[in-house]
Amino acid sequence: MDVRRRLRELGFSERDSGILADHFLEAEAAGKTGHGLSRVEWLATQEFDLKAKPERVIAEEGFERWEGRGAVGYLTLAEICRAQAAHPPRHARVIVAAETFPTGMLGYWVRRLADGGLVAALTTTSPRRLAHPDGGPKLTGTNPLAIGIPSTDGQSVVSDVSMAKAPHGDVIAGLASPEDVVPFGGEQAYKSFALAVGLQLLVDSLTGGGYGAVMLVARPEADPVPAFRDLADGTRLPGDRARR
Repeated sequence: MDVRRRLRELGFSERDSGILADHFLEAEAAGKTGHGLSRVEWLATQEFDLKAKPERVIAEEGFERWEGRGAVGYLTLAEICRAQAAHPPRHARVIVAAETFPTGMLGYWVRRLADGGLVAALTTTSPRRLAHPDGGPKLTGTNPLAIGIPSTDGQSVVSDVSMAKAPHGDVIAGLASPEDVVPFGGEQAYKSFALAVGLQLLVDSLTGGGYGAVMLVARPEADPVPAFRDLADGTRLPGDRARR
């Protein structure tokens, strides 16, 4: 598939097609195919304002608020990451983004910031697909949490975990069934459900509802990664690129 050409056929601009294609191709390379090329045709089934541009409506040293304005969520996060890299916080900053969906592989976004020298944490909400492990109504999204830690050794550590046994993207890609979209952990699934609830309400309380994102970026005060890698003694750490 010529992914950029296909995205242009869907109506995305040359610039936006490049942003989306880079995300999908990186997801494929990372083995996260549920966030990869299968999302191109999925986008064709969704309704977005292809001319919409996300807007930063509050810009303070320690806080920003963005509105998606109907744009595809990937593009909102791309603009937020670009803005943080261009003007990083003096110490730390919380960024709240409303109307931000879909957001894709969150590790992709925090890696961009970590590779630029910033500590980053990001969570987002999505359609309510997780019920309590004991049953009942769908209460939360799969609500992933991603954390990126930069290092002077050039190898950022990136943790990216969905609160579901299988994310909805795997259903879209044909890798899982809807019955797999449940809190992960088996008999301990109440723990991931609790995290999903906490993240859902965190984002909802700061964005005002709807699908949104909350990000923390900060300048690191130390570099614990090299010593941690020595301690790991060759164990592959989260987010490490596959060795060729």
